[in-house]
Amino acid sequence: MRDRILDKSLLGYTSLGYRWRSHSSIDADLTGRTAVVTGATSGLGKQTATELARLGATVQLVGRNRDKTEQVAAGITEQTGSAAVGIEVADLSLMSDVRALAKRIEAPIHILVNNAGVLLPTRTETAEGIETTFATNLLGHFLLTNLLVPKLAASARIINVASGGMYAQRISVSDLQSAHGTYDGAKAYARTKRGQVILTELWAGALAPCGVVVHSMHPGWADTPGVSTSLPRFYRLTKALLRSPAQGADTIVWLCAADEAGRSTGKFWHDRTPRPTHRFARTRETAEEREALWSELCRYSGWSGTLESLADDRQAKLT
Repeated sequence: MRDRILDKSLLGYTSLGYRWRSHSSIDADLTGRTAVVTGATSGLGKQTATELARLGATVQLVGRNRDKTEQVAAGITEQTGSAAVGIEVADLSLMSDVRALAKRIEAPIHILVNNAGVLLPTRTETAEGIETTFATNLLGHFLLTNLLVPKLAASARIINVASGGMYAQRISVSDLQSAHGTYDGAKAYARTKRGQVILTELWAGALAPCGVVVHSMHPGWADTPGVSTSLPRFYRLTKALLRSPAQGADTIVWLCAADEAGRSTGKFWHDRTPRPTHRFARTRETAEEREALWSELCRYSGWSGTLESLADDRQAKLT
């Protein structure tokens, strides 16, 4: 009863909501498993990488800045005692970097956490001419995931870190790059997160025959550098109620490690519980819009595969 009440209240997004829900310790043993975590140098990504290393996983941190990524990796090694923390340097907003990264990452991959994200106050474009928020939060992860599917281990898990802000937005396939009208960074961010949730369901359906699990989640309101920098007014007003990075990352780690999370696929989670993907009828996309989203992401990323071919590509690589 308490959870249902919190789920319909913004208080459920806060540290109070986290504390009012019960969370048992995660005691899984991930020894022998390899995890790739994007956006791993701060906030939720750093916390997730730390906890996965603590559980015994070999963790590959993906960050844009080599020095910072190396420092974070050294810190995680010191904190957890794990000697199995490596780094990969790539800018997920650049498709050329994503392709090079996918080639460097070795199989088998047991866990892929798509966490890297930006929320920008003004519209900018990457060196490849793509709007930065769309490129980083949605397009880069679309291409990386598709390229890594052939390298996924049996019963691998893909976790997409979305946002509760997507509840207020509908995907706009005709304006994925936010080129029309007045640019709103928060709306552009939320639309990319809506896109991540749609992709989660598409990937889940396509990869279920392979035993690959795909979930998305939202962490609630967490005290991270991204929030304080990108939403300074929101940060000032809510700081006392924000979740710690550990509280925000709890469900990510649980989805990576817990047996229960491996018994289903394609769900959207918050505080270890499946949640609805829509709160308002106006945000629902049609089947045609889902197909169009996939086609547009293929066009922008240069990926030539199809959703139906993903499972075949993985099986061909394994054999």
